[in-house]
Amino acid sequence: MADSLAQMAVEVLTTADGRAKTALSRSHAARWFAARNTGEALAIGHASPPDMPARPEKPELLHPNDVPRRRPGSEVGRIALLHAVAHIELNAVDLHWDIIARFTDHPMPIGFYDDWVKAADEESKHFNLICDCLAGMGSHYGAMPAHAGMWRAASDTAHDLHGRLAVVPMVLEARGLDVTPGMIALFKKAGATEAVAALEVIYGEEVAHVAYGSKWFNWLCGRDGTDPKEVFHRLVRRYFHGTLKPPFNEEKRADAGMPPDFYWPLTEAKPEQTKG
Repeated sequence: MADSLAQMAVEVLTTADGRAKTALSRSHAARWFAARNTGEALAIGHASPPDMPARPEKPELLHPNDVPRRRPGSEVGRIALLHAVAHIELNAVDLHWDIIARFTDHPMPIGFYDDWVKAADEESKHFNLICDCLAGMGSHYGAMPAHAGMWRAASDTAHDLHGRLAVVPMVLEARGLDVTPGMIALFKKAGATEAVAALEVIYGEEVAHVAYGSKWFNWLCGRDGTDPKEVFHRLVRRYFHGTLKPPFNEEKRADAGMPPDFYWPLTEAKPEQTKG
């Protein structure tokens, strides 16, 4: 049995099967919070996370341009949309455990670990909810190809905690706040009540995950004596491949601690890099 939180994180990251990975994730989260509740927190420890998390043989991972596009108005299209959501949620499980294991050389308050363990636990629940929806529609995770670029943000920020917080929760997960209401409306129109219920759970809990990113990013900037907005803009322009695309869910982003002047300027085209 792993005797530190970092070792537990690596156990999750090196488990390939989605259901097994999320079961282990939830078990480790329960163990962490049980210890916290007794006042005897487990050691954070140190461990070496893999460059890439273990993945099942299926789905086949394709370049984003090669993933087949399906109309969401059809049953097959709705299955494809849920399959993409399941893929995102499974990557989110690994992203949250990875931030725990990868940055143990950065002294952080224990609340940092509480937040990301909780987020990983919730992402694990989300993956299983969507997998249950797929099963109810006669499909499963792995039945369709998926996006191969989901781990790029983690690879690009593997040595930059500020950058990881800026790009993963504050850009990628914040994008989920923008698009999920439209997905909920689509499944409501189709009468897919199980999918609607699952997506509403995800939507409600993702606000907190973006808020964790914003909180700890601002905390780090406060410790460094730097301007969070300026640092955020610099890091997103460095690590995020593209510009942010409106419309934005400004209400939920505000609930997560992200004011408009953080993200609206990033909708502009990136300045060309000076050639040396």
